[in-house]
Amino acid sequence: MTATPELFRSRVPASTSDVVADLVTDVVAATYGSTVVHSRNRLHSPWGLEVSSGEVASIHVITTGTCWLVVDGGEPIHLAQNDVVLVPFGHQHALIDTPGRSPRPAEELLGGPLGHGTPRELVIDGPGPVTGMLCGGFLPVPGPRHPLTALLPPVVHIPAAAAGGPAMAATVELLAVETDRAYPSGRAVVESLLKLLHAYILRAWFARQDPAEGGWLRALHDPPVGGALALIHSDPARPWTVPSLARSVGVPRATFGRRFTALTGQAPMTYVTMWRMTVAARLLRERKAPLRDIAQQVGYHSEYAFARTFKRIHGQAPGRYRAAALRQAEP
Repeated sequence: MTATPELFRSRVPASTSDVVADLVTDVVAATYGSTVVHSRNRLHSPWGLEVSSGEVASIHVITTGTCWLVVDGGEPIHLAQNDVVLVPFGHQHALIDTPGRSPRPAEELLGGPLGHGTPRELVIDGPGPVTGMLCGGFLPVPGPRHPLTALLPPVVHIPAAAAGGPAMAATVELLAVETDRAYPSGRAVVESLLKLLHAYILRAWFARQDPAEGGWLRALHDPPVGGALALIHSDPARPWTVPSLARSVGVPRATFGRRFTALTGQAPMTYVTMWRMTVAARLLRERKAPLRDIAQQVGYHSEYAFARTFKRIHGQAPGRYRAAALRQAEP
């Protein structure tokens, strides 16, 4: 059996919370691309900035003072010190010092387009109170997105009082240090920390959701289906079949197949193929390994069969996908 890539786990989570946390971490790692911009901002009232592109997923951490967030022109959401927010792909938003303020485009305030991974500092002087914040944005990777991402609301707000625990707090503190200082490896470190913070935000949000709502929320907490998902993610190269997955989670084959399809919206082997191609896409973006090696790492011994399946899922051949991803990541 082909060895599992080290960027995926080799164990089955022992609890429902482990299943949710590990799957969310996998999805973040596999479906979010390079950072567009990261900045540390010090804004004195009056001020307002707008991120008009819905193609960017944005994270904001309020480090000092307060402000308001307006997503898709909706009602303002009050943000206080140590609050963390995620605005997923597909949603425009503005940050303002007080409700009703007309914001200016972020590109205009930052002095140019939001470049790939470009560190920025935005300072607005004024007579009013100061708001400090850390901001980061991600581009989506090419190809289909994981079904879990479709569950997210237009804004995920983690108030300071309901913070995601010491790990999230430590990540925010490290982000503040890295964005304050011009370390030679700062861009790569900040990008990694933003992805880590993103995973913590989603973990905290999913932990608060009611599995009784059904679909993927119930799938994550369902012992047979959640257990099967954990197995698929922990060893995507294994020659899984519906009978082998059913045996592994201790339910009859027919029952398992119906339950998995009802909760995830996909047949078990359809999901296995989708996840293998998601893993392959990440390997193509991050490694220079030959295609035959990547094919083997996701369970394909035929490079031709791998390339055909990859093109069906992602809409382009593996080599073209890798070239497009490298162009996207260029500064």
